[in-house]
Amino acid sequence: MQEIHAQQALMPQGWVSDLRLTIDAGRIARISHGAAEGLPSVDMLLPAPVNLHSHAFQRAMAGLTETRGPDPRDSFWTWRQLMYRFLDRLTPDHVQAIAELVFMEMLEAGYGGVAEFHYLHHDIGGVPYANLPEMAQRIATAAQGAGLGLTLLPVLYMQGGCDGRALQGGQRRFGCDAELFARLHSDSAAIIAEGPEDFGIGIAPHSLRAVTPEALDSVRGISPIGPIHMHLAEQVAEVEEVEAHHGARPVEWLLNHTDVTPDWCLIHCTQMTDAETKGLAETGAVAGLCPITESSLGDGIFNGTDYRAAGGRFGVGSDSNIHIALWEELATLDYSQRLRDRSRAAMATAEQSTGRVVFDAVTQAGAQAAGRASGRIAEGRFADLIGISTDNEFLCNRRGDTALDSLIFTGRGRACVTDVWSAGRHMVKEGRHIDRDRIVRDFIKVTQQLGQEI
Repeated sequence: MQEIHAQQALMPQGWVSDLRLTIDAGRIARISHGAAEGLPSVDMLLPAPVNLHSHAFQRAMAGLTETRGPDPRDSFWTWRQLMYRFLDRLTPDHVQAIAELVFMEMLEAGYGGVAEFHYLHHDIGGVPYANLPEMAQRIATAAQGAGLGLTLLPVLYMQGGCDGRALQGGQRRFGCDAELFARLHSDSAAIIAEGPEDFGIGIAPHSLRAVTPEALDSVRGISPIGPIHMHLAEQVAEVEEVEAHHGARPVEWLLNHTDVTPDWCLIHCTQMTDAETKGLAETGAVAGLCPITESSLGDGIFNGTDYRAAGGRFGVGSDSNIHIALWEELATLDYSQRLRDRSRAAMATAEQSTGRVVFDAVTQAGAQAAGRASGRIAEGRFADLIGISTDNEFLCNRRGDTALDSLIFTGRGRACVTDVWSAGRHMVKEGRHIDRDRIVRDFIKVTQQLGQEI
């Protein structure tokens, strides 16, 4: 059992002063008020969001793809070819060390959990491991080692495009037919069931390019409960391919052919018409936005202002993990709207500041997308919490929404995040993960084995 005091805390009803929390068995057991001598205290306490979209293994590629390919119009598609070449080197030991560093960095950034979009299933060449869910086991082991809450999303990846072409090169490590994937998912679910209480599982049909319409219809038979995540409408070329083969744009096709419900999370959606934006918002599904990766890959800009105005729910994820920085994801999201519309404080309302609107949205929607009982400081919820120092040059001892705005747009977490708890596990203290030295040492060893060039 732990007790925490916060000088100010963001509660579902708004900001409160002198909050006392009791944490028991990973959950917030009791909330009371009043200062108490001897209790650990933080200046500001926030609910820790879920990182709703991650490909952990790609963290080891960060910094290695910043040169142009032979095509002067270098794009996501040339980056993807580099990623496939990188895949030809990764072993389970490599993936575990990479994932543990990624999950450590997420905690230090302020995330309380992650939805891992896990598609690296097989050995080099696409041969299944003798232990079919070997890679899922490594991801779960890494999350448990780092102390981060996990929603594992095994990915169904069947084909190389809407035309049904066979998987090639590194893609073969992702591939499953329906029967093999059903076994893989079942075995992965057994691994998750043996983990901490806050570990969960969902399912992820990769995209409309990589799964058949028939397979998409059957995913609930494989995973009857839990979240469903899918890449959707990320790139112009993707939209054109889906439209050519299915007769409709990706978001339009999905809304017309699938019962999209609040347990769905559609990743990116950077290529949507006004009608698609409104239609997706009305489903109650979460739009999974990855502003830093979308900027890195030149994906485009999500229709954030219109989506929010239509009541749409959105969260954020670190995707390629090129830079794991919660506060910069939030600032980049809002700045993208400002640049597109030449506006100021794009996501703000008459009642609430930009930072408050965006932070409230991502904490609530992230928990929804992960199927995780978190997202707010409330009794019975997992104790996913961020302790913030306000006594610095970035927050200047400000309070309430002004302090939150300063954290996102001025501090961006630097020297501000002091403590992070994931389901009550106090993994970040004084701004540093408690096992940082070992995790970094293991990661550097792996990157040296993999080499410096792709």
